Amino acid sequence: MSLESFFNPKSVAIVGASRQKGKVGYEILVNMIEAGYAGQLYPVNPKADTIEGLKCYPDLQSIGETPELAVIIIPAKFVPGMMQQCAKAGVKSVIIITAGFKEVGEEGRELEKQIVQIARKAGIRIIGPNCLGIIAPANKLNASFGGDLPAEGVIGYISQSGALLAAILDMANANDIGFSKLVSIGNKADIDELDVIKALGEDKNTNVIAGYLESITDGNAFVNQAERISHNKPILLMKSGGTQAGARAASSHTGSLAGSEAAYESVFERAGIIRCNSISEQFDYAQAFADQPLPAGPRVAVITNAGGPGIMAADAIERVGLEFAKLDDETITMLASRLPPAANLNNPVDVLGDALADRYEFALDTVLADKNVDVVLVLLTPQAMTEPVATAEVLVKLSDGKYNKPVLTCFLGAGKVLEGVKVLRQGRIPQYDAPESAVATIKAMAVYVKWRTRPKRVVKLFPVNRRKVENIIDRHLRKGLREIGETEAKEVLEAYGFVTPKGSVATTAEQAANIAQQLGFPVVLKIWSPDILHKSDVDGVQIGLKSEKEVKDAFDLMMYRIPKKMPEADILGVLVQVMCSGGKEVILGMNRDPHFGPLMMFGMGGIMVEVLKDVSFYLAPLTADEAKQMLMSTKTYQILTGVRGQEGVDIETIAEGLQRLSQLVTEFPQIKEMDINPYVVGPPGTTPIAVDARMSVEEV
Repeated sequence: MSLESFFNPKSVAIVGASRQKGKVGYEILVNMIEAGYAGQLYPVNPKADTIEGLKCYPDLQSIGETPELAVIIIPAKFVPGMMQQCAKAGVKSVIIITAGFKEVGEEGRELEKQIVQIARKAGIRIIGPNCLGIIAPANKLNASFGGDLPAEGVIGYISQSGALLAAILDMANANDIGFSKLVSIGNKADIDELDVIKALGEDKNTNVIAGYLESITDGNAFVNQAERISHNKPILLMKSGGTQAGARAASSHTGSLAGSEAAYESVFERAGIIRCNSISEQFDYAQAFADQPLPAGPRVAVITNAGGPGIMAADAIERVGLEFAKLDDETITMLASRLPPAANLNNPVDVLGDALADRYEFALDTVLADKNVDVVLVLLTPQAMTEPVATAEVLVKLSDGKYNKPVLTCFLGAGKVLEGVKVLRQGRIPQYDAPESAVATIKAMAVYVKWRTRPKRVVKLFPVNRRKVENIIDRHLRKGLREIGETEAKEVLEAYGFVTPKGSVATTAEQAANIAQQLGFPVVLKIWSPDILHKSDVDGVQIGLKSEKEVKDAFDLMMYRIPKKMPEADILGVLVQVMCSGGKEVILGMNRDPHFGPLMMFGMGGIMVEVLKDVSFYLAPLTADEAKQMLMSTKTYQILTGVRGQEGVDIETIAEGLQRLSQLVTEFPQIKEMDINPYVVGPPGTTPIAVDARMSVEEV
């Protein structure tokens, strides 16, 4: 759906236009006039004949023609009636500035439902209510009360908070940052973040999409569309608030560790969205993405006139995982031909404190020409000989596309570099107050380039026994059982290609000893009860039992102690199981996020997983590369690959286990939570074992 009638309307009605300065209805009308809007402007106010020299109309019908856009700024209780007027007049696009709807309670929620019903019946699209409005600088449209019209630019901005958007506008105007479109979506009664992001993605005047969101309406659609758009345009988002994933009680380790942050981080990573932690960081990133070409890779060269800032930049580059560019021998020879003998010719290139603009120009031109350099950071400190303005001018000249490499600057200081900074901003070279901020921006650009050039996602499907899983899940749901016990959970895993340890349930000590004898010692005993989810918490696990006597004693002790600890638990017996020795313990898990679907988890296994919290998350379905990346993003990975002479484990089999589990939970949306813990993995060539499993299901 096109939002063109919102961004470039031929006529606009301001419903609730006011004669009183300070009123929202007055400020919006004046903002439209002062912006230079060239279309027809119709103030609507039954108590006024004219406002700011414009004829005023008592209602929409009296205008005599249909406004392409109506901006409504009247008390909430009158908005449904005005929506009826819009429907009768044929208005198809409406911005409702007015607050007092679902954000204030049930009465407001009912009012909002009314306006949505009227709009849908009449084919009207709504932005808001409870919003700041919209701005399109290129079209001289300022249908907001957010302040002055900003400069034209290529950044499209969306905000769920009107107040935050007003602050962003003020900061942008102070720093000469331009925009293509700005949209405050408010309550999202109709048009939501996905509609606006899709529109900005298709807008030829928008090169960068930035925004602030508190919630996402349709998680799956958002991921799919954002991923598509990110291949062409970077999306920079601040995100606050959370999903309800962590609000309900979680029975699994994965469920207790997964929350809104894990879900959103996974969504952003999948979709290629760059997460911003503050307005200043978002501006840092946005100006670079908007005004500079993307780097071909992560290799950074630094040019400085002072050693200290150069070292700070080098430290920051190393900390964030970028590469310090190794300059070509030819480059070093060229630098040596014209730089002073005391200058440092290697990266960082130190042109010394007496460097004038021409020395900076030569150094930058030479370094940009080096094939080993992907991006250049230029540092300047205001020393006695420094020429901030002239230096800024030569930097602007050299960044005009000759090398198609990004140039970022950090002019350190305040008053002495101010005029130079202005030249940089006018020349569209990103300027930062500290080397660390510039390096963080370069890192964001490099990560985005890596994401955009990744191989096409291919999800492998394994041969499985779906019918067996269907029968187990359906049987539990018919009985109203939410938790699937360990034995049947393992049957589910076996149907998807996992190997589980042999074992049987015993109801007497003699039976337990006989099962152990048949399995072979050592064995493990586990209390068997649908009411005991965490067996270790009640001493319901005994390991390393090496004789029939040890098995009988352990059985009797469990059956004596545990009913006293949990008298309400229905204890069905004890599971006698082969003990898996050797290998490393990891956990594979899934928690189904209510907005985004199955969220996979990997981490160190055993009872310490919730204490150490060395886990990673990613949205299902997983590709092989994504599964491996989940492993590599944990500290556990270093242990698995082998440390201090220890043999490593088969990483490929763990990644395959994650993929198989991903396929299971994708194909069965009834599975809400699941853990395989521990998942014991050994050296290459050995078979991993799903030692214990926990699963919960719900109707869908």
